[in-house]
Amino acid sequence: MRTGRPLTAAAFAVALAGLGAAPAAAAQGGLEVYPATAAPGTTVTVDTTACGTRGSAAGDARTVGAGAFTLAPASDGDNAAGRFTVPASAQPGTYEIVAKCAGGTRVTGDLIVSLAQADASGAQMPKGHVKTGVGGALGPDPVQTAAGVAALAVAAAGGTWLLHRRARGEGI
Repeated sequence: MRTGRPLTAAAFAVALAGLGAAPAAAAQGGLEVYPATAAPGTTVTVDTTACGTRGSAAGDARTVGAGAFTLAPASDGDNAAGRFTVPASAQPGTYEIVAKCAGGTRVTGDLIVSLAQADASGAQMPKGHVKTGVGGALGPDPVQTAAGVAALAVAAAGGTWLLHRRARGEGI
């Protein structure tokens, strides 16, 4: 039991060191992707403060199939912003989007491509039909309906007959 405490303390120290490093990375300015989760066909906006005041950058969204795009100084001048559209052929997954500032700084951000469209709150909205099997979704077919009713009637009659024989003591 005594070896558990030093290991727990070491794990706690590593966790604290990791938490301390995260704000330093954020202070440099990463690439913000909005919306962070997008469906194919969605226009995505990216921006960064890493390029400095009135800075610009060359964006790269080839990982998702969107190609290159430009980040230009925003109206407030504090960040560089750009847009690209997620292609209709994009497959679900997480993609790294890259921007290289004119000064050479490289920043990245993640884009999650999902088949479901996110609403304004970021919640996933369903898209398409529910995949639960056919279950009558193809419309009524009188022949199949009659066959199903007949099969149920035969099963009910057979079950009733067997229970009736058993109740009279005739055996099965």
